[in-house]
Amino acid sequence: MKIKAKLFLGIGLLFTMIVLLTAIGSIYINKLSADTKNILVANYNTLDYSRQMLIALNDDGFTNTSIAKFENNLQKQQHNITEPGEQQLTDQLTINFNKLKTNPADTTLLATVHSNLTDIMLLNMQAIERKSAVAKKTADDATLWIALAGTFCFLIAFVLLVNLPGNIANPVKELTESIKEIAAQNYSKRVHFEKNNEFGDLANAFNTMAQKLEEYKTSNIEKLMMEKKRIETLISNIKDPVIGLDAKKHILFMNDVALKITGLKAEDTIGKQIQDVAVNNDLIRSLIQDLFAATNETANTKHEPIKIYADNKESYFEKQVVPINITPTGEKEEKFIGNVILLQNITPFKELDFAKTNFIATVSHELKTPISSIKMSLQLLENEQIGNVNEEQKNLLGSIKDDANRLLKITGELLNMTQVESGHIQMAVAATDVNEIVNYAVNANKAAAEQKNIRLEVSVPAALPQVLADEEKTAWVLTNLISNAIRYSYDNAVVYISVKHDAGKFEFTVTDKGQGIPPQYKEKIFDRYFRVPGTKKEGTGLGLSISKEFIEAQGGTIYVESDFGAGSSFTIILNAFTV
Repeated sequence: MKIKAKLFLGIGLLFTMIVLLTAIGSIYINKLSADTKNILVANYNTLDYSRQMLIALNDDGFTNTSIAKFENNLQKQQHNITEPGEQQLTDQLTINFNKLKTNPADTTLLATVHSNLTDIMLLNMQAIERKSAVAKKTADDATLWIALAGTFCFLIAFVLLVNLPGNIANPVKELTESIKEIAAQNYSKRVHFEKNNEFGDLANAFNTMAQKLEEYKTSNIEKLMMEKKRIETLISNIKDPVIGLDAKKHILFMNDVALKITGLKAEDTIGKQIQDVAVNNDLIRSLIQDLFAATNETANTKHEPIKIYADNKESYFEKQVVPINITPTGEKEEKFIGNVILLQNITPFKELDFAKTNFIATVSHELKTPISSIKMSLQLLENEQIGNVNEEQKNLLGSIKDDANRLLKITGELLNMTQVESGHIQMAVAATDVNEIVNYAVNANKAAAEQKNIRLEVSVPAALPQVLADEEKTAWVLTNLISNAIRYSYDNAVVYISVKHDAGKFEFTVTDKGQGIPPQYKEKIFDRYFRVPGTKKEGTGLGLSISKEFIEAQGGTIYVESDFGAGSSFTIILNAFTV
C-alpha cells in the first residue's frame, strides 16, 4: 500500500472517530437535557400547584380568597397532566373540592381533599425518582460510549504513533546509508524495499542508477576502444556501401566503398548532417529521400534498385534503411538512436535477370513463328477442299490445335512478362469505349464457356462515358480474368461480368461461383509464377501478375475478394476519361 494511502486511511479513520465521538456526546447531552427538562418543568410544576392548594386550605381558611387561589392552581394542574393515573386523581380532587365548597364544615371532605393532593404529590415524586434513574442511565450510557470511542481513537493514534514514523523514517534511513555507499564508490550497493509504494518506486530508481554507475565503472576504456576499432575495421571491409547516422542525422561513419561511389572524402562528411552533404551530391540526395519519414515506416519500405556508375560500369544497388533502436539499462521502452543505410550490390543478379529476360523474349519470339505455321497447316488440313479426313484424324487435329493455342498463349504471356521485367511496357492510354473492351473479352471466351456450358452474364449500364485506358492491354487483362473464372467454375455455372461508373472511376468486376482461393494464398495470388498448391488446372502463374502490372501502369488498381468454397471476385479500377 502506498504511503499516501496509509496516511489517508489512518488520519481519515482517526478523524472519523473524533466526529463519531462528538456525535455521541451531542446525542447523549441532548437526551440528558430532555430528561432534566421533563423533571423540572412537568413534575416540579405539579408539586408547586399541589403545595399552593394545600396552603390555600390550611393557612388562609376556607374563604373566598382561598377558594379562588385553590381553583386557580387546580385549573393549572388540570393543564399539566404528564403521568399515568394523574388525570384520575386530578378529576377526583376536582369533584371532592366542589363538594367541599357546598359544605365547608365537612371535615371528612376536607381530609379527602388533603388525601387527593397528597396522592398527586406522591405520584409526581415517584415520577421524579423514575426520571432521575433514566437520566442516570443516560449519563452512564454516555460515559460508556464516549469512553469506548475515546479508547478506539487512542488505539488508532497509538498505532499511528508507533508505526508511521518507522514506516517513513526507516526506508529514508536505509536510503541515506545506500547513498553514502554510492558516494564512497560502492556501486554494487542495492536497496531492497519489497513494497509496492513510493519507497518501492524510489528503490527501483535508485537501483537502476546504481547499476548504470556500476556498468560505467566496470567498463574498460581500452576494451571499448578496441571494440570500436574492430567494428570500424569490420564496416570498412564490408564490400557493400554502408552509411551510419545518429538520431539527429549526423554522419557517424561511411565505409570506403560508400565514399568511393559517392565521390566524397571522410573529412568532408564525418560529423556533418547528411542533408547538408546531400545539397551538393545527387547520389546522397537520392539515398535520403525517404529517410525523414516515420522511423517505423522506413524499415519496411520497399525500394526500387538504384542505378549507380561504379566499377567502370552501370551497377545496381538495393537500398535498405535500418532504424537502430536500443533499450537502455533499467528502462523498458526502446529508444531510437539513428539509422544505417545499406546498399547491396545486386549487379550480378540484375545481369542474370537481364540475360534470362532476353533469353525468354528470344525463345518466345522464335516459337511464335513455328506455332503460327502449325496453326496455318491445321487450317489447311481442316479445309475439305484439300482432302477429307476421318473422325480419328479430326480428333488428332483438334488435339494439335488445342496444344498449339496453349503454346501460343504461353509464348504471349512470356513476351508480356519480358516487357514487364525489362520495364519497357508500351502503353497507349487514351479515351476508350467500355463496351468494346467488354465485348472483346466476352467474345474471346465464348468458345471456352460453351465447352463447359457456362453462361456469361454481362451487366454494362447504357450511355457510359469513356474510360482512360490502353484498350489492347485492358482487354487482355479482362480476357484473362474471364478465362480464369471459366477455368475454375463448375460446369453449368454462371460467370458475372459487370461494369460500374461512380465518382470518375470505372469498376470492371468478374465474379465466379467456383472453389475460391484459400485465405492463406490471397496475398500471393498476384505474385509471378505463383499457383495455388494442389490445383490441377493448367497455367503458368503469370497471368494475374502481368494483369496487375498492366493495370497499375495505367494508374489503376486490381484486387480480389474471395470466399473459399463459394467463389472469387476480381475487380479492376480505372479512371474515367475527362475532357
